[in-house]
Amino acid sequence: MSEMTKFGADLIQAMSEALAHAQGKDVPGMQVHAVDIGIVDAKAIRKKLDLTQDQMATVLGTSPSGYKKWEQGKRQPSGAARTLLRIMEREPEAVLRALSGENREIGETRASPAASH
Repeated sequence: MSEMTKFGADLIQAMSEALAHAQGKDVPGMQVHAVDIGIVDAKAIRKKLDLTQDQMATVLGTSPSGYKKWEQGKRQPSGAARTLLRIMEREPEAVLRALSGENREIGETRASPAASH
């Protein structure tokens, strides 16, 4: 079997296994790991950090309207956003320092260069 033909066969097999997994079927040799961090209260975390909704949306890399839906209970954050919220709840200073690239306290704003003259 040529190298290209083997690659094609491997690709077809991988996609078939992925489809079977997505359909809830048992796929031999596949292990699924899940970590349930539970529901997070975005509003409580934001208030604890003394941030506005717009500031919190910026920190999380989401739109202000999307963030507000989390606070209103219309949607729940998922994936990386939920994980980051959980970390912010437990280690807020570390997260904000890491995201800002500076050592500063929560709620402190960065002064523009022009404002410092």
